[in-house]
Amino acid sequence: MSVKSPHSSALTLDASPESFFFELVHGAVRHQNVQVQPETEFYLVKLLNRFIFSDSLYSKNRDGALEDQPLAFLYKEALESESVSQKTLFQNLGDISLYKAGFFQESLQQARVDLDYYIGMGGVAYHQAASRSDDRHFQNLFSELSDKFGRFVNVLFEVSEKTTVAKTEQDLFRLYEMYERTGSERAARALKKAGIKIKKESS
Repeated sequence: MSVKSPHSSALTLDASPESFFFELVHGAVRHQNVQVQPETEFYLVKLLNRFIFSDSLYSKNRDGALEDQPLAFLYKEALESESVSQKTLFQNLGDISLYKAGFFQESLQQARVDLDYYIGMGGVAYHQAASRSDDRHFQNLFSELSDKFGRFVNVLFEVSEKTTVAKTEQDLFRLYEMYERTGSERAARALKKAGIKIKKESS
């Protein structure tokens, strides 16, 4: 991945997605003056790295097709699951809520459920994950994610603002996929800037 140096538009650096996201997350955390444990900051980096591929945001139905499950359904599934898997399911619900609230804020403004719903659901999910963890490290991690969920949404939103830029064909495909699934105006502007024409469906 090539990224522009803040000091020179001509200089590019080859970096792994993880190191790329670390720089963005660390910068956003400092810019917004969020007090955060290093482990939690690294967790945000891993979360972004995981969701590079949008398939991670969706569940597979009985036919193997990907579908977008409502948060309430995922919450119900976690509550009714075997106790050994509840922590993981609540963690996944928190992850999805956090990523969508941070990266898809524009589309959520036009959805049936608003941003506050995602923040509330995500915070509760991480709290449930913390209460079901036997490891103090994960208890502290999930508790911080729960307590500061809204702050971390803003951190990811700042990261999203800096990553909605097309640099490669893969970036263009990702942006187009984002636009198709969410109607993101930021993605549409980035595609237009890259010379990609978008056909809007007539209402």
